[in-house]
Amino acid sequence: MLRTNRYAHFLYLTIDVLLISLAFAVPYFLNPSLVPHELVIQKAYITVFIFWGICLIFILNSLHLYSTIRYLSIIEESFMVVKGVVFASVIADLFVYLLGMNFFSRTVFIEAVLALSIFIILWRILKRICVRKLISSGFANYNVLLIGIGKETELMLQEIKDNPFLGLRVKGILDDKRTGDFCEVKILGKVDDLEHIVKKYFIDEIYVTEYSSSMSINDFLAKCGKTGKAVRLIIDNFGLPFQKLNLNYLGSIPLITCFQGEQVKADSIIKRIFDIFVAGSILCLFLPVFIVIGLFIKIESSGPVFYISKRNGRKGIVFNFYKFRSMVHNADRLKEQIRHRSEVDGPIFKIRKDPRLTRVGAFLRKYSLDELPQLINVLKGDMSLVGPRPFPVEESEKIEYKHIPRLNIKPGITGLAQVKGRSSLKFSQWMRWDSWYVNNWSLGLDIKILLWTIPAVLKSKGAY
Repeated sequence: MLRTNRYAHFLYLTIDVLLISLAFAVPYFLNPSLVPHELVIQKAYITVFIFWGICLIFILNSLHLYSTIRYLSIIEESFMVVKGVVFASVIADLFVYLLGMNFFSRTVFIEAVLALSIFIILWRILKRICVRKLISSGFANYNVLLIGIGKETELMLQEIKDNPFLGLRVKGILDDKRTGDFCEVKILGKVDDLEHIVKKYFIDEIYVTEYSSSMSINDFLAKCGKTGKAVRLIIDNFGLPFQKLNLNYLGSIPLITCFQGEQVKADSIIKRIFDIFVAGSILCLFLPVFIVIGLFIKIESSGPVFYISKRNGRKGIVFNFYKFRSMVHNADRLKEQIRHRSEVDGPIFKIRKDPRLTRVGAFLRKYSLDELPQLINVLKGDMSLVGPRPFPVEESEKIEYKHIPRLNIKPGITGLAQVKGRSSLKFSQWMRWDSWYVNNWSLGLDIKILLWTIPAVLKSKGAY
């Protein structure tokens, strides 16, 4: 969702120009001895900085970072800023090389790159937080109309509810088969009533979640076009066995192209190298934490520090899964006695207030500290940092055939389902996020999920 306001555009541009100028001055504040005395060299430095700044602004503008993209997360915007700074810096470096400016300091260049990244990212984080608060309070909200009631409708309504910063107010639903309410949203009429409803409720955007009208899709889209409102069609890519969907054209005919296949070998190697580097670094950093947690576990209750269970990994291979013990020593034997109290639909067993938890264990579960030993699984090659969560063998045997493709890649310590709600998700939603990840894997997505995991863990939402 992209909205451009010329005043906001001018404000963002002005602040960026000021921050870029300040970033170029930082190396000289840090290293006064680097200030050149020769007037010719000073002018050359200024010329490079002006060229560099103009390139950066053009690149940021091409990335639509002077417009308000509400769907963009803070992490995604930060990545785009870094991408823009890197591209502009490469161009500036090439400019310096081609003009033979051998006097240009590498220290100045590197410090300027870092300053640009830090200043622009911090400003945009602050900007996005302020904009989100304004939108959540009702500023510049959009009235939304949903067309049809299908399997994605409830999920979409929940996403809108969970993300008030998008500023979407659902005024109602049009459906040819049902009347009354759906998920506390009023069904306003049938698809034929579209134009009347759009005018009556001042609708800004139309979302088609399920189309089942007797009207042809072409006639329906033509009808939507008469309203002059944006129409968004939801394509259910969660359950499709395709890595991605692209919109292409055959002449003037729009085509949705589906790509299918597994990770290429190079991608798998890159993922493995990334896993080893990050997991090894975290293990070294958190070794004192391991010792402290182990002591607290032993002090509170008898039994081993680590809990080891059998889990299904890639291609169904069974491996030993490590966690810090968060329950009493005989927890597995007590499981059958309380299985009927499970609060998660599907084959997975979870209880919000599990009576088997120790006090230390409850704390570890709340902040996912019990998962830290899985870094050992990552180094062994049983798991990855990011991927679908592995189920116990007895629970894996109960999952439906359509969910088996989640085992095409290594399981992970964290994943999309974990950052989207953890145990508060329905089992079907959990499986859809896993399927989407398997079909759309990339190293960039892994990095984003790892960064998203930090606030998800700190908020401890859905952790039990």
